Amino acid sequence: MKKFEIRDPIYGFITLNEWEREIINHPVFQRLRRIRQLSLTDMVYPGATHTRFEHSLGVMHLATLMYDAIISNEDNKKILEEMLSYNEIGLKKDRQLVRLSSLLHDVGHAPFSHASEEIMPINGQTGKHHKHEDYTTAMIKGPLKSTIENHQINRNNFGITAEEVAGLIEGNAKILEDRIFWKVIISSQLDADRGDYLLRDSHHIGVKYGVYDHSRLINTLALGVEPESEEVVLGVDEGGWHVAEAVVIARYQLFTQVYFHKTRRAYDYHLKEAMKTVLNDGKLPSPDNINEFIGLDDFTIWELFKDNSKNYNCISILDRKHNKVVYYTPETPDESDEKEIEEKKKKLEDNNIWYYEDRAERLWYKLNGDNEEDKQVMIIKNGDKKARPLSNYSSIVSNMGRIKQMKIYVKKEDRLKAKEVLNNVT
Repeated sequence: MKKFEIRDPIYGFITLNEWEREIINHPVFQRLRRIRQLSLTDMVYPGATHTRFEHSLGVMHLATLMYDAIISNEDNKKILEEMLSYNEIGLKKDRQLVRLSSLLHDVGHAPFSHASEEIMPINGQTGKHHKHEDYTTAMIKGPLKSTIENHQINRNNFGITAEEVAGLIEGNAKILEDRIFWKVIISSQLDADRGDYLLRDSHHIGVKYGVYDHSRLINTLALGVEPESEEVVLGVDEGGWHVAEAVVIARYQLFTQVYFHKTRRAYDYHLKEAMKTVLNDGKLPSPDNINEFIGLDDFTIWELFKDNSKNYNCISILDRKHNKVVYYTPETPDESDEKEIEEKKKKLEDNNIWYYEDRAERLWYKLNGDNEEDKQVMIIKNGDKKARPLSNYSSIVSNMGRIKQMKIYVKKEDRLKAKEVLNNVT
């Protein structure tokens, strides 16, 4: 089987086979070259111009390193054989399934990535906005289906279907049954997605907040048994729990120092409002209109901004004249902070000053998460292979609370007047 190499700034080289190369060359995947990983973060950190394209390659590579580390350990392999009935053929097939699912996990991102998710249409089944995962599965089962299923490598060796690839991303146990176990590599507290963006975003931005020892993490991955459910779980062996703690801390620091940066958040607002102006009906096409959605990327939306350059939010982006913060609370506000921000908003209203309130809110580590991506990191006891939660070992993660920082923004030209109003003690 012919191999191809791609140079990567994080891992050195990423290796592909002919089948994966054909999927990457598909226009649906090539579209990711035109979608920034961090939307307009480069307005603050100029190096943040990397794309979903390179991130997706990185996630596939890191997921493979994780998978190989797990199955190369004899204790782990024994658990897979005895509890999930895996043999060499099954492990080989699922290795390829993990690679494809991690490669394609972000293919459904909208222009400017997460910044535009609030203008996705409502999902009739859930009553909530569609998520980029809904578009991802629509692309995999639609335009990418033939490329996934009909390549000779797949037909002769694996027989992987587009439904299986989408099923691992969306967590569909009806399709994958016990094989859904591998979703933990794609979506969890220690997944390859999170593992890659921490390293990649830190590298391009030029900060050290998201850096952790990924080699150590990979070498300490272990399988164990959850005592209550007796299910097989992926975790970190007892000697490596500090690196698991480091990943949680790295994510907290990158969010608070970069993703929640006041100017970066201002541009998220401008993007959302500008896109409401330039898109039909003020929202993105639904997954049912996937071909129309595929035609949208950062480049096409940018041209629409230029065509609407008299619009306040469009010009704020084009000319870097963003809204300004005039008041903000601590990261974990108390009742008095909540009361004070309401008083500040009332003062602005009384003086006819336009404003909006931004809430950067996130619970960093859930002690009782229900979804796979929210479940605790498990530490595997070396002797009995029983899995215990990281919070039993780390006082840091067991005490990580919810961040709910609130900021008040006004238009740039109103900043001085707003500050004067807010600082006027009567």
